[in-house]
Amino acid sequence: MAEPDDAPKGMSPDAGFKDSGVEISEDTFPELDAVAAIQRGLHAFNQEMGGPYDREPVTLLARAPDGTARGGLLGLTFWGWLFIDWLWLSRDLRGKGVGSELLQRAEAIARERGCAQVYTDTFSFQAPDFWLRNGYTEFGRLEGMPAGHARVWFKKTL
Repeated sequence: MAEPDDAPKGMSPDAGFKDSGVEISEDTFPELDAVAAIQRGLHAFNQEMGGPYDREPVTLLARAPDGTARGGLLGLTFWGWLFIDWLWLSRDLRGKGVGSELLQRAEAIARERGCAQVYTDTFSFQAPDFWLRNGYTEFGRLEGMPAGHARVWFKKTL
C-alpha cells in the first residue's frame, strides 16, 4: 500500500496537514466514484513503481451435475505471481481431492501465464494443513486474528 511521505525530522507527521487543503471525514456509504478514485490512484502508483500488472482473473468452479456451484477457486495472476484469494468447497466435497485438483489447475494456468510463484492467506481454522500438503510453506502469521486464531500466509514456487 502506498504510504504518505515521512515528515521531516523533528516535525510532527501531520504538521503540514493544516495547509493541505483537504478535509478528512468518515464515510460509511462512499460513492462509487470516490472508491474508484482511490483504487485508480493506488493502481497507477503500483504500476509506476512495479511495472504493468497484466492482471488476469483465475476462476475455477466445481459444479454439481445440475450446474450448481459447489465450490471453487478465485484468484489473480499479476507481476509473475498467482494470488489465490478464495478457495471454498461445500462440506460434502472436502477431503475428496477436489480442493487439490482446483489448486493444481490454478497453478497450471499460472504457469501458462508465466508465473513462477503463488501465494495466499487463510485462517488457522481454515485447514492450513491443506496448503502444507500441497507444497506450500508458511511465511507469515498474525496471531489473534480473530481472537483465539491466526491469519496465515503461504507461498509456493511453481
